[in-house]
Amino acid sequence: MKKGLLLVNLGSPDSTAPKDVKRYLGEFLMDPYVIDYPYWLRALIVRGIILRTRPKKSAEAYQKIWWASGSPLIVISKRLTESVRRKVTIPVALSMRYGSPSIAAGLRELVDQGVTDVQLAPLYPQYAMSTTKTVMEKAKGVRDAHFKGVKLDFLPPFYEQAAYIKILAESLKPYIQAEFDRLLFSYHGIPKRHIRKTDPTRSHCQIDASCCTTPSPAHRYCYRHQCLETTHLIKEHLKLPDEKVMTTFQSRLGPEPWLRPYTDELIRRLPDQGVKKLLVVTPSFVSDCLETLEEIGMAGRDTFLAHGGERYQAIPCLNDGEPWAALLASWATAWVDHTDAMRS
Repeated sequence: MKKGLLLVNLGSPDSTAPKDVKRYLGEFLMDPYVIDYPYWLRALIVRGIILRTRPKKSAEAYQKIWWASGSPLIVISKRLTESVRRKVTIPVALSMRYGSPSIAAGLRELVDQGVTDVQLAPLYPQYAMSTTKTVMEKAKGVRDAHFKGVKLDFLPPFYEQAAYIKILAESLKPYIQAEFDRLLFSYHGIPKRHIRKTDPTRSHCQIDASCCTTPSPAHRYCYRHQCLETTHLIKEHLKLPDEKVMTTFQSRLGPEPWLRPYTDELIRRLPDQGVKKLLVVTPSFVSDCLETLEEIGMAGRDTFLAHGGERYQAIPCLNDGEPWAALLASWATAWVDHTDAMRS
């Protein structure tokens, strides 16, 4: 049985044209794992409200960060794929959950090379139904419809893996050498109901001061716990005092409660609290994209400086860096060795 690796990232519009942004947002926001309302209500909100106004505004934001070579997320992901490919002996392909290249196209690329066993790696450190789960369910649906002979194994969330924590922490070291007041960990937000919906115990996740630090089977699927744990482990690795580190959540959509504190609100308040030199890292993203480059890198900086901040640094994601590519390659190699051993 021939093995292959499929890397899967979020995706991006094909261009900054509003029609392409609208198509991308429509696919993304109609995903029942993203906006988990009944279809009729989801369609009313997305097609009847959001897609009437948001594509133009989002297109303007994409125009601010778009590279001459295309979408930063797509370009970076392709570079990462090439780097991983050079480090392994199995075929490697790239897919996006939304947009192009699709998961179907990625699986087809591998199958055409004779692959029958696929390790699918969702490029999300922390588990969430709107990221990890939707990739897994989409991949299984595509496999069942078009590639019935293919076996899928999924790389689990790696938010606390020692090797991942080490390379992420090491990537921060050049930025913390200079004086700073706070290192802010900004994770993509999700609605609070998603936390409770993925709690297998149906009772543990209270989203309070203690549930994420009290051991529970719920932590396997708890996005909030996994984000807080990533922050804690990096803080410990870098030996930073508690008062130097903060965790927030960004990119909320709609009026319902999302995970708090909200990044944009905190950035606005920090200068009045004496925080004049701010570093921001975004550990729920492995590739720089609209949310890191525009929301954090541009809008966040403008807000912080306008409210009295003096120095603001958005720290790049791991992107296609050599340590990150080598780590993905090592995980794929370990998977190959393990599956070979199990079958011998």
